Amino acid sequence: MTDQKIIQDLKSSPVIPAIRDIERVNIALSKKPKCIFLLTGNILNIKKIVDRVKESNKTVFLHLDLLEGISKDSMGIKYIAQEIKPDGIITTRANLINYAKNEGLFTIQRIFVLDSLALDTAEKTVKSVNPDAVEILPAVIPKVIGRICRTVRHPVIAGGLIENTAEVEAAIKEGAWSVSATKEDIWNYTF
Repeated sequence: MTDQKIIQDLKSSPVIPAIRDIERVNIALSKKPKCIFLLTGNILNIKKIVDRVKESNKTVFLHLDLLEGISKDSMGIKYIAQEIKPDGIITTRANLINYAKNEGLFTIQRIFVLDSLALDTAEKTVKSVNPDAVEILPAVIPKVIGRICRTVRHPVIAGGLIENTAEVEAAIKEGAWSVSATKEDIWNYTF
């Protein structure tokens, strides 16, 4: 899948289902959003799950930091790219972004903004690593989302602690393309 198509899918729906429990994959597949973030999985089940998501014509991202049984190094990323074949990855680790980019995967740098130092560090990291997109957590701090959107000049996804559509709208209003959320009742939300 091309980066252009992935970007189009990321922008197509304000909410991206974030799956922490394999049992919820089918629920996410029945919803409108074109993208799914897998925040779970292991070496024994992830290929089957990724294949099922792709067969449903959805874009799938693996959160590498939460994937079990596959090493978090260049060979692990090569294995993921060549054998599991997700459309992209999510990670907090800058070195994994570089490995994934080298393997042709779409990359999302996940950033936890806990204080102003973390925010400054995040901005520098994004500029040096140059991921395809950035995910900011928690998503319930609109002014931080606005600052990141203005500063990093990358597509921004907001995630974490989103509980209702008003919070989705606030994040989008500040410049986020979409939000990732585990709450099923907002997965079909559109403006």
